[in-house]
Amino acid sequence: MLDRLPLLIGLRYVRAKRRNHFISFISLTSMLGLMLGVAVLILVLSVMNGFDHELRTRILGMVPHTKIESPSGLVEWEALAEQLMQRERVIGAAPYVEQQGMFSVSGRNEGAMVNGIHPEWEDRVSIIGRHMRQGSLDDLQPGEWNVVLGSLLARHLGVGVGDRVTLLVPEASITPAGVFPRLKRFTVSGIFSVGADLDANLAYANIEDMQTLARLGDAVGGLRLELDDLFAAGAETRAIVNQLGSGYRGIDWTYSHGNLFQAIQMEKRMIALLLTVIIAVAAFNIVSTLVMVVTDKHADIAILRTIGATPRSIMGIFVVQGLAIGIIGIAIGVGLGILLALTVSDLIGWVESTLGIQFLDAGVYFISDLPSRLHWDDVRDIIAAAFGLTFLSTLYPAWRASRVQPAEVLRYE
Repeated sequence: MLDRLPLLIGLRYVRAKRRNHFISFISLTSMLGLMLGVAVLILVLSVMNGFDHELRTRILGMVPHTKIESPSGLVEWEALAEQLMQRERVIGAAPYVEQQGMFSVSGRNEGAMVNGIHPEWEDRVSIIGRHMRQGSLDDLQPGEWNVVLGSLLARHLGVGVGDRVTLLVPEASITPAGVFPRLKRFTVSGIFSVGADLDANLAYANIEDMQTLARLGDAVGGLRLELDDLFAAGAETRAIVNQLGSGYRGIDWTYSHGNLFQAIQMEKRMIALLLTVIIAVAAFNIVSTLVMVVTDKHADIAILRTIGATPRSIMGIFVVQGLAIGIIGIAIGVGLGILLALTVSDLIGWVESTLGIQFLDAGVYFISDLPSRLHWDDVRDIIAAAFGLTFLSTLYPAWRASRVQPAEVLRYE
């Protein structure tokens, strides 16, 4: 019976209606604090996981993991692509020609990076084919001077499929009549949308057309490579360049988007730390609750000691009481956090449609909607951290209770 004493009395103290309503209020606030802290931490980490996932699938699905270039261009690029595909980590290769320029139509001007691609090869290294809103990459046939625009770029220019746009490149053509900027008329044959800032500054054209415009002849600007592990891009790029020797250079995705990825990771760690502090504050409110309960229950503790309860049993009673308060708060918080993490995207979408506002503008942020991905490892770690903090908060009040001397207490009863 004495072995079960801490559990029975500790749970009874949790259920009992106390004479001191202030103690009950502190217990409730401790429970609510833990609930909110756990729920918000699960929600925020799920949103940060969503941003991380969107970065990998959308941004890095459009941006090459690594690029192999040569200052003079690559002429025998097909043989080089076949050679690089023999490497263990390389799972895709495609040629490209990049040209920075400015699209102009009806007085509207927008800068963009135009990628000359081979439609049959592009799916090996990019997700662009799966995000075509209108048209198809197959429409980019050589000599037809077609172009595929990002949805935001097309909107800013006020054009659609079938319209014609003029591309001005930052190079001059010298003619007997003088120096003129180089420009070329394109027909919009398709529009893509990946829900990222690339929709506003990226366009695609046929690689042969871009070779002509860039005056490269039969050479291409380089090869884009897809790797089985994007985090191995740095080491793999250096290994490829060392294998090919001088005359080649490699550029991996960390040069263009590495800072964004690192910023998201740093924000996730810092936000998790700050919200863990909030959980710690809520957990240590249990200290105040149990200290007041111990003071209120001095007589009960003294009686239990006189009938044979050990200091360890007395300590166990208040540890059980504190853990019960914490477990209830954590359990409700976990359930609420999981529910919010699974539905926050739909909730934000509903708020945006109802109020007519947009929280995330793809022209400012790299995505246009709020992503959320629940990782059960995060939930497990949050539960462990909250339970550990709750357990630590029970130790001091429980130790104080175990030090109560029956004789001194009962003398005044």
